[in-house]
Amino acid sequence: MALFRGVWSVLSALGKSGADLCAGCGSRLRSPFSFAYVPRCFSSTVNSYPKKPLTSYVRFSKEQLPIFKAQNPDAKNSELIRKIAQLWRELPDSEKKIYEDAYRADWQAYKEEINRIQEQLTPSQIVSLEKEIQQKRLKKKALIKKRELTMLGKPKRPRSAYNIYIAERFQEHKDGTSQVKLKTINENWKNLSSSQKQVYIQLANDDKIRYYNEMKSWEEQMLEVGRNDLLRRTVKHQAKNGIEEY
Repeated sequence: MALFRGVWSVLSALGKSGADLCAGCGSRLRSPFSFAYVPRCFSSTVNSYPKKPLTSYVRFSKEQLPIFKAQNPDAKNSELIRKIAQLWRELPDSEKKIYEDAYRADWQAYKEEINRIQEQLTPSQIVSLEKEIQQKRLKKKALIKKRELTMLGKPKRPRSAYNIYIAERFQEHKDGTSQVKLKTINENWKNLSSSQKQVYIQLANDDKIRYYNEMKSWEEQMLEVGRNDLLRRTVKHQAKNGIEEY
């Protein structure tokens, strides 16, 4: 599954869209220095803290992905990343050195900027900044995990009767802000009779069955590809003991 991690590292580097990076590209390779790290001035917020520079391979992938995507608009990102990885492996050492040298130069600039910032901070500020950075890393890690699960096709969790009702009614209320709409819908839900709510309760039960069946199939696929870390705890226990039923 290293391929999936490679996909996300490249997509994260690209941001929302890499199409603009391909404009005017007339050759297979472009100068890696167009993506060079630029040190940022320190401020009180962690958002201004310098980011680690891109590795030589991610830098290369970031350049090539929009080019490959323009040449193969219908191809999946995973297929494009596989081709880019192959191209990188076949790249002459002299061309790889350009990317490696650029990374080393950026890394040196990054370390110097970090040292400059830390020299200006008090011990308490350093501790506070480290906590902020740790929180940001955890948040980013959770986001990457969510994206990976989406890309792996993990089924969506079942909705409650109340959530199904909201989704159905929200589109019908065209006037007012979202907050006003939700307040109105919530009041309407409270005023529904038991028989009216039963319709949505049944839909929620059907959705639970859908989720159960889809998760069983999905977790079987994850077992086959060795991603036991993505299984629910009960499934891990059953798989370890050779129990087939979920």
